[in-house]
Amino acid sequence: MKVSICRIAHFNAAHRLYNKNWDFEKNQAVFGKCNNPNYHGHNYKIEIWLTGAIDPETGYVYDLGKLKDLVKAEVEERFDHKNLNLDTIEFKDLNPTAENIVVVIWNILRAKLATELDLRIKLFETERNIVEYSGN
Repeated sequence: MKVSICRIAHFNAAHRLYNKNWDFEKNQAVFGKCNNPNYHGHNYKIEIWLTGAIDPETGYVYDLGKLKDLVKAEVEERFDHKNLNLDTIEFKDLNPTAENIVVVIWNILRAKLATELDLRIKLFETERNIVEYSGN
């Protein structure tokens, strides 16, 4: 029997979408307003889903208090109120698209969790733009 649990978190960050190998015109054609040289920001919402067996001793799949602390330390403190392009190592050479952000967060958290737990991350860049990654 497997059960899924979820922790929801938020962070606010700025970014610019562009490919450093392209000229401004091509970046503008592909990324539009998201290619603003002065950056733009989002109020990101993330859902962190863990799926696993219920521990017979605790009744937990994973302690949600520990998950809260993990997400705060590894995601919120790392990315909140940052310019992803300029202030983070993760996006120094990686275009901070929603797709890349969700994979980066998944990799950070995956390294901190037991392998028997399935991890799925859903990132809401806006209310209408949502990406999801589960390691596949």
